[in-house]
Amino acid sequence: MQNNQYNKSLKPFARAMRTASTKAEVRLWCELLSKSKLGYPFLRQRPVHHYIADFLCKELKLIIEVDGYTHKFKTEEDKIRDKELAELGFTTLRFADEEVMKDLANVQRVMEEWIAHNQKQIIP
Repeated sequence: MQNNQYNKSLKPFARAMRTASTKAEVRLWCELLSKSKLGYPFLRQRPVHHYIADFLCKELKLIIEVDGYTHKFKTEEDKIRDKELAELGFTTLRFADEEVMKDLANVQRVMEEWIAHNQKQIIP
């Protein structure tokens, strides 16, 4: 990842967010992302540009967001954020808290399908 995409000023806030993760974020991290079960390493609460991604795979330029109840009121902000990150080459996959908690298998399937379809385009 290029240096201009990592915002050091957000590092303390990202660290604080790691200690205040939602149950859905913890579940997704513990059961799927922390052990690279998808074949790629992910980072938690990682500053990217002027945002903090819930989960980031630098190699795939893939951001995973777990949206809680408050995100229902932030759809426009999320669209702007996703567009700005897309302009930097990142793809954002969004999942609702409830989906992660009740249907993790589907969340995993969606991520695996995205990786299978896109890794060929990313790997030289």
